[in-house]
Amino acid sequence: MVMANPSLLLKSIFILFIIFFLLPYRSWSCPEYQKQALLHFKSSMLAINSSFHTLDSWNSGSSSCCLWDNVTCSPSNSNSTSSVVIALHLSKLLAQFTPSNLLAPLFFIRSLRVLDISKNSINGQIPALGFGNLSSLVYLDLSSNLLNGSIPPQLFKLRHLQYLDLGSNSLEGGLSPKVGSLQDLRILKLSYNRLSGELPEEIGNLTKLQQLSLGSNKFSNGIPSSISYLWELEELDLSNNALSMEIPTHIGNLSNLSSLQLATNKLTGGIPASMQKLNKLNSLDLEGNLLTGEIPFWLFDFKDLQLLQLGGNNFTWNNKMKMVPKCTLSILSLRSCGLEGEIPEWISTQTNLFMLDLSKNQLHGPFPQWLAEYNFFTLILSHNKLFGSLPPALFRSSQLSILALSSNNFSGKLPENIGDLKLLIFMMLDRNNFSGPIPQSISQISSFLLLLDLSCNRLSGNIFPVFDHQGFLLYADFSSNQFSGEVPTTFPKNIEILALGGNKFSGALPSNLTKLRNLKRLELQDNNISGELSNILLQISHLRVLNLRNNSLQGSIPKTISNLKNLQILDLSSNNLIGEIPREFANLTGMFGNGAPPTIVAFIISSALGFNSIVVNELIVNWKKSKQGLPNNNLEMYFLLDLSNNQLSGEIPDSLGSLKALKMLNLSYNKLSGKIPTSLSDLQNVEGLDLSHNKLSGLIPTAFTKLQQLTTLDVSNNQLSGQIPVGGQMNTMIDANIYANNSGLCGFQIRVPCHEDLPLAQKQHGHDKKEPWISLKAVGIGYPVSFLSTIGIIFLAGYFNPSSPSNSRSRRRRRRHHPHRLIRQRI
Repeated sequence: MVMANPSLLLKSIFILFIIFFLLPYRSWSCPEYQKQALLHFKSSMLAINSSFHTLDSWNSGSSSCCLWDNVTCSPSNSNSTSSVVIALHLSKLLAQFTPSNLLAPLFFIRSLRVLDISKNSINGQIPALGFGNLSSLVYLDLSSNLLNGSIPPQLFKLRHLQYLDLGSNSLEGGLSPKVGSLQDLRILKLSYNRLSGELPEEIGNLTKLQQLSLGSNKFSNGIPSSISYLWELEELDLSNNALSMEIPTHIGNLSNLSSLQLATNKLTGGIPASMQKLNKLNSLDLEGNLLTGEIPFWLFDFKDLQLLQLGGNNFTWNNKMKMVPKCTLSILSLRSCGLEGEIPEWISTQTNLFMLDLSKNQLHGPFPQWLAEYNFFTLILSHNKLFGSLPPALFRSSQLSILALSSNNFSGKLPENIGDLKLLIFMMLDRNNFSGPIPQSISQISSFLLLLDLSCNRLSGNIFPVFDHQGFLLYADFSSNQFSGEVPTTFPKNIEILALGGNKFSGALPSNLTKLRNLKRLELQDNNISGELSNILLQISHLRVLNLRNNSLQGSIPKTISNLKNLQILDLSSNNLIGEIPREFANLTGMFGNGAPPTIVAFIISSALGFNSIVVNELIVNWKKSKQGLPNNNLEMYFLLDLSNNQLSGEIPDSLGSLKALKMLNLSYNKLSGKIPTSLSDLQNVEGLDLSHNKLSGLIPTAFTKLQQLTTLDVSNNQLSGQIPVGGQMNTMIDANIYANNSGLCGFQIRVPCHEDLPLAQKQHGHDKKEPWISLKAVGIGYPVSFLSTIGIIFLAGYFNPSSPSNSRSRRRRRRHHPHRLIRQRI
């Protein structure tokens, strides 16, 4: 440690002594009304949260509020005996909801020039009149709160404003043309709100602007041409809106621009030639628009360019041109840009690349060795035609965190050193032709691994890697391979999604599944799992999706199914289940639609989808008589119960009517009998209802007319009778096939009139026909008696010699319909 110089220390003390004791005394006290206003603000905070201690230095015993934390006063001068408060730095003070009207005491401090109340939990509208009083404001930061409503026009009267940040709130409405009045403004941030409408042309009046951030809103129509007047602009962010039309022709006039973010809009046309003048460009993001034309190679001549994202448009790439880039890129996205042939070799000159996305092109050829030796953070080559084996060098990277090679033609065994990736978070190797067993080293991949997808390959084996039970793996998909043996359970205890469908797993459900207590989604469809549906699964109480479709399960559905109170989707179709449908289904409160909280893995999937190149497999279900994929990012919207293609018997329990959130109910191809319960009309959200191929009898409930969401109905091949209900969606159910083989049904839907629908004259005519039969009864009886007597005489006289009955006519038998088993399909 360096010792302080004693003489220097004494000198410092002497200087401080002169300043504080020998120079004329000047008061640093703030005006009393400002002090009281701040104390009032603090007391309002304490009224909401008594444990609020952040502003403990704010107390009435202090001589001056200028000495308080987070308060800045103007320096005193010879003409004033006190200072005034000019800045309040109140960011990150509040941890719970605080109504915006509690800011009222601060609006009495009209000397404020800087006010920062960002990153709190302030909710409600922006106090219009209050901020209108702060006419001296130069800096205002209200970002990262919970503010709603529109931007008050009073803010646009604060003519001295140079910095305005209202980002990351829930503000709505449009951006007023009055924003053009803030002509001293240097920085305007309105990103991450719900602002909509057109961008005003008056925005071009803000000629001193250096940063304009309007991203992640709902702005529409074109980018105003006046934006080319913002000559001082260095950063422009209009991404994630609904902007359309072309990029302004004269955008190249913004010669100071270093960052241009226009991603995720609906922009059309090509890249303006004037952009060649943007020599200071460091970051260009045009991803996810409708832009067309050939990608100009002069984009790669910007020497300062580090980020270039052009993917997700309708661009074309000149595959015949040779290119020598002058830039040094760190991030490059050419997703769906029409690249053909092998991976371009010019990419090897970009030695600083840590993120590369070449997905959804027509690239073919083997994985280049030089590319495998790059030290990427993110590498996305999905949806191409690359082939061959993966070079082991790829898995020696010290920082590779995202690897997506889905939907190619890679083959061979997975490299044994796959477990060497110590920072891997996402690995997507699905939809290729990899074969052989999974390397045991995969279980040694970093504890950061959250998402692993090896589905739709030809991987095999009956011994699964043993993953760290304490690991963070949340999503694992091994479906549609050739794995065999017992259902594996050697996964981290916190795993939430486990997809093992479409393999050759056999045997009973293992008891070790209960160790995976955080499972939210379990897919075991299309395997050879046998035995009874035991209580094992019913102990995993967090399950929301359980798919056991097309296995060989036997026995009855246990009443303890009611333990799965979070279940939203249950598919037990195409098994050999018997017995009655338990009335305890009424306790599946997850199908009531009360709204389940989002899972951790939902955020993980959202993050993966945020790359736009990473596709997470959808949940495949039988939906309205066809295979359909339900998207992972809003799976909580779907509620489904499928018990079809079993041998269930007995009546349909009334309790199913309490599952009010159900969108699809399929009980077809069973042996159910009795009447259709009227309670099914309480399924107000049901879109598909299939009760076909059972032994149901009686009427179709008239209350089915209340099913306003119903679009698919099938009650065919039952023993139903009576009139088909009329009204509501039932009037649209006019396909006769959905009522077929119910001989007692009638109604306009099948063009069979019911008796009560016949015209009165027709009914009377039918009644009148009985009169002649009664009047000629004797004739009607006498004729057949005489005929039979004549035959008897002929028989006795020997004129008729009957032979033995022929056996040539075979007896017709009704063949029982055995539906084909549904096989799992991938989308």
